[in-house]
Amino acid sequence: MEINIFVASEEHLHYAEYICEMYAVSAKERGTGIAKRDPEYIRQKMIKGNAIIALYGEEFAGFCYIETWTHEKYVANSGLLVLPAFRGNGLAKRIKKMAFQLARNKYPAARVFGITTSLAVMKINHELGYRPVTFSELTQDDAFWNGCKSCPNYDILMRNERKMCLCTGMLAPSKEEMPVINLSHMILEPSKIV
Repeated sequence: MEINIFVASEEHLHYAEYICEMYAVSAKERGTGIAKRDPEYIRQKMIKGNAIIALYGEEFAGFCYIETWTHEKYVANSGLLVLPAFRGNGLAKRIKKMAFQLARNKYPAARVFGITTSLAVMKINHELGYRPVTFSELTQDDAFWNGCKSCPNYDILMRNERKMCLCTGMLAPSKEEMPVINLSHMILEPSKIV
């Protein structure tokens, strides 16, 4: 059976609590920050069509969502999650690519950004056209940075006046600034579980 990836909708709301549980497990395993999320927050992303979900049949495999900041000048690709059983087959790349396309299509004037400590996510972002930037080039919206409070490195961020932390900030131009990004170099093979 193949893993299917969808723009999440109301039919996927029942996965929200499990997704939040898996975020907590992932944060603990990595020992670095993954912003704590509430199931209602995840449900709202699904209802608004601002989330990507990957399913193996009916089994949850992965997730990511988008969120606008600074009056839609920025859109973050956040919360990439792939369960361990589904890693190593390109699923994270497929989810990120779809979330990136969703962000650019829904918010063509917004620059797409993310912060991460994951080398794998940095590589995927680079392939999508992101470049590393200082935090000063990202949204300065307090609500975005408050999402970092659940990270064990939050004190580093605050001590440095939100100018640097252990995460790397990455930014891609808006669809209007760069209408065509050739993603054909991203080899995306069908995901199959044996």
